[in-house]
Amino acid sequence: MVVDAAGLPAKAVVPEPPSPQGSGPGGWIESTIAELRRVVWPSRQQLISESVAVLLMVTISAAAIASLDRFFHWLSQLLFR
Repeated sequence: MVVDAAGLPAKAVVPEPPSPQGSGPGGWIESTIAELRRVVWPSRQQLISESVAVLLMVTISAAAIASLDRFFHWLSQLLFR
């Protein structure tokens, strides 16, 4: 017998049967549309500000990687001449 941390018999986890709504291509489309209706979409201001933040971080990361690449290229040229 399997017991839990409190020493009581553990209960078996029974998975729920798949819903008939999601069966077949039509059901998949219906369930996808239902999920998309539940999504909380960002406002225009939030979308713009977060997009700018992502672009800024990508630009900074690319500049840092390029700087390191140039530094190590310079260093290897200095060492292996």
